[in-house]
Amino acid sequence: MNLMSNELFKAVRYALYAGATAVVGFSAAPAFAQEQGSQQLETVTVTGSRIRKADVETAQPIVVLDRAAIEHQGFNSVADILQNLTESGSPTISRAAALSSGEAVGGYYIDLRNLGANRTLVLLNGKRLGATTDGLQDLSQVPMSSIERIEVLKDGASAIYGSDAISGVVNIITRKNYDGAEAAAYVGQFDEDDGAKQTYSMTFGSHNDRGSITFSAEYSKEDPVLAADREFSAYPQGPYHPLTGWTLVSQWGVFFAPPGSCPGQGSGQCTLNPGGDPFGGPSQYHRTGTGGGINDRSNANQQMYLQTGIERKSLFVTGDYNITDNIKFSTDILYNKRSTDQQIAGYPFQPAFALPWEGPNAQAIGLSADSYYNPWGEDVYFYRRGWEVPRTTKSDLSTYRISGTLEGNFNIGDRTFNWDVGAYVNTNDVLKINHGDFSLTALTGALGPSFLDPATGRVTCGTPDNPIPYGSAPGQCVPWNPILPYGQGGSGSLTSTPELQEFLFPYYHSRGRTKSTDYSANITGSVFTLPAGDIGVAAGFEHRNETGSYVPDAFAQSGLSTNLSSGPTGGKYKVDEYYVEVDVPVLKDVMLAKELSFNVAGRHSRYDTFGNTTNGKFSLTWRPIDDLLFRANYAQGFRAPTIADLYGGVGGTFAFYTDPCDVRNAAGGDPAVAARCASGFSGQRGVPAGYNQIGQGGSPCNSFPCQTGIQFLSGSNPTLQPETATSKTAGIVYSPSWISGLDLSLDWYRIHLKNAISGDSVTQMLDDCYVRGIAARCSSLLFTRDANGVVNYALIGSTNQGWQDTEGYDFGVNYRLPEFSFGRFAIHWNTTYVDHLDAKITNTAKVPQVYTGKSSNFRTRSNASLDWSLGDFAATWTTRYYSSIKEKCSFDSAAAGGPECNQPMHYDPENGAARYPLNRTGANAFHDLQVRWNAPWNGTVSVGANNLFNHAGPVLYSQPNSNFTYYGGFDIGRFYYLRYSQKF
Repeated sequence: MNLMSNELFKAVRYALYAGATAVVGFSAAPAFAQEQGSQQLETVTVTGSRIRKADVETAQPIVVLDRAAIEHQGFNSVADILQNLTESGSPTISRAAALSSGEAVGGYYIDLRNLGANRTLVLLNGKRLGATTDGLQDLSQVPMSSIERIEVLKDGASAIYGSDAISGVVNIITRKNYDGAEAAAYVGQFDEDDGAKQTYSMTFGSHNDRGSITFSAEYSKEDPVLAADREFSAYPQGPYHPLTGWTLVSQWGVFFAPPGSCPGQGSGQCTLNPGGDPFGGPSQYHRTGTGGGINDRSNANQQMYLQTGIERKSLFVTGDYNITDNIKFSTDILYNKRSTDQQIAGYPFQPAFALPWEGPNAQAIGLSADSYYNPWGEDVYFYRRGWEVPRTTKSDLSTYRISGTLEGNFNIGDRTFNWDVGAYVNTNDVLKINHGDFSLTALTGALGPSFLDPATGRVTCGTPDNPIPYGSAPGQCVPWNPILPYGQGGSGSLTSTPELQEFLFPYYHSRGRTKSTDYSANITGSVFTLPAGDIGVAAGFEHRNETGSYVPDAFAQSGLSTNLSSGPTGGKYKVDEYYVEVDVPVLKDVMLAKELSFNVAGRHSRYDTFGNTTNGKFSLTWRPIDDLLFRANYAQGFRAPTIADLYGGVGGTFAFYTDPCDVRNAAGGDPAVAARCASGFSGQRGVPAGYNQIGQGGSPCNSFPCQTGIQFLSGSNPTLQPETATSKTAGIVYSPSWISGLDLSLDWYRIHLKNAISGDSVTQMLDDCYVRGIAARCSSLLFTRDANGVVNYALIGSTNQGWQDTEGYDFGVNYRLPEFSFGRFAIHWNTTYVDHLDAKITNTAKVPQVYTGKSSNFRTRSNASLDWSLGDFAATWTTRYYSSIKEKCSFDSAAAGGPECNQPMHYDPENGAARYPLNRTGANAFHDLQVRWNAPWNGTVSVGANNLFNHAGPVLYSQPNSNFTYYGGFDIGRFYYLRYSQKF
């Protein structure tokens, strides 16, 4: 019971006992499940305000997804549903981002307006959802079966909710006062017979005039999808260049053997012939890569997951009990266990030796001259991918959440005030299990001296005078013959020796915990009356403690494995906050003012990390006639530095970056950039003429951004200050009385974020230094080059710098047509148009970077759905539209123009007005269909297909939100599903 205070536990226990007693006392008469609601007009709170009102139409733009709208989509997770809102940005750590690592990987997040998921606040019944140390709130914590509706506030709300509510607020509201029971099952899979999904849920509850209780249990599983099973992800550089991007760090091995070890070797490398004898002399080998093409190369995509697997087990309980006529206790309890599975290709082992691109910190491990398996009699270094053991990560998140609230009302004269006092505790425990990375200590032993033990007839590590026991346990060793390629058996073969795999590839365990503890008190009511109505007031106090830690495996902390090195993250902070909100009606039922009111709110936050901040908000509502509503908002916002921002450990990363000094990049088209690169600008070493950026395996990069083969460093910053933001919205809602059932809305928004907390990047540092000529960004503390011009060190930290600015429009149409003899129709059409999304990444950048219409930042997203119903039958057709996007041309088509480079003469002011060839893809539309039948036994059968026409998006070499030449938010195939629900 360490997750909650004793007092809170006692209150919850009392509520559950009271709810159970109430259930026993209810009538046993049979009834179909139904939602119970008051038959009289009552006041409610709407997301974005604390003041209770009878009118739920406010000045703030809100999207509401009720349970029917959720069920009419063919998705089985909260994240998938929210990701398809037009206001949503690109998925953060998408399921196609197979190479992502860290605490947050495996979760599912929502990013409104493409400003970052940690700038969208997620609430569960009006209270914060638990977050990672990075401030990311995992939507997979909430079971679908427990949801009544989802409210999405498309406006800043820090004055009401505090930190993180910059681009918007998502409030997930669960089912309450439920009578009866409901069971549901959902199964489906892709056309390619993979990616199977299944969800099973049960909800039951009961209530009377004293209390209620509702239980929801859910199990869900989604199988992974291999990248090799889709054309657009099967190859590193996509289907149009299937032989490009393969790496020599392959499962066949590359050995830097003595001269003459293979025919025509010269200064090259050797690879064993298929089925060859390592001790059979040069004729058993060939020069690596002989014949060109993909010979002796590896396609890592063949082992990668295009879509990670996920499994969830959830239990949600909510209850309330009327202690008196004016005091009620309510509680909700959540348990969720989420497991996700990632897989990428076996580790590309690249030991250090006398080649410049390996850097000073790589491990100099090779095949010892004294190894039994060494035919050359001297130390030999090599490249070898551990293809036999793909790298996997299992990420388990266990969520424990409990909240309790006392709420009631009292009267002062003829005025009623509502109050509540509550608390919640949300604990997330993370366990990550990695497998497939070499243990460097084991590798040293396996490649070290070994001999044939005559007593056992087995090759053994060590020497005859000092043998090491054979086995994979501590203190034991299993020798490895790396010359044998993947698939070839024999003594010391990684393919055919299970104990060798166990020895070289242990399981690594990383653990983390975040805990949020929150206490709050609120009061709302009307203080006096104006001619236009009551002045509503809300005020409150909130105290929140956030603690978090993430401890990587000891091997990762000590750098004793080939996994990325990383240090532990750990810290805490607390905040006290006070807020007040006032709603003032100015005019009512007069000419050109059926309603005119404004709302003001302010919140003061006191953090023990950076200090104090105060944020305000002003909203205006004007209804000149009954049919027409104008609304406007101005809000200040902030995002406090997270635990990881402040106290994160130093970690390693094999970063993707673009070196402007490569002659195929900026240096090739801008003489000023070329001069800075060659001269050793601001103390940096100069690059040689014709310089090419070096990637994995020491080979020149053939596409950009390109992944380094050298581990760079990244870290946190304890002096970070909060981000600040201003958001503005203005809109119009028109519901013409002369067209019944029609609602039109148009909202403008603009968000400006300053003092952004952002991680630096190698590309950014190099561009600032060489392209923009900022001498301070050329510091050897940030990056260095070796004698051959290769970037061999980089430190990527976090800082407050630059700004982001986005502006756009949301347009909505909802029209429920009159009923016809052939059925009833309803049209829902929502469109988001982004005028711009710009950013100055650094304070010293001369021009902002323009993101709109590039990579995964769509200028226009639009969803249109048509609902039809007739008797017991219904259907929904949905079209999801994404506008065209641009990206930098792939390396081999930039010069030639053509279908993959249709804007070859584009010039980009962000890059010193250098030529920046672009390719513009076409727009994309995905169509979904669902057909439903309400059976006479109170069951509902739904069958459907998402991406009905099996549309595939364009090939995108920038790999937006994925690690493949495909946008990580697009459908990966046609998906069929069947859903059945039964009410009792």
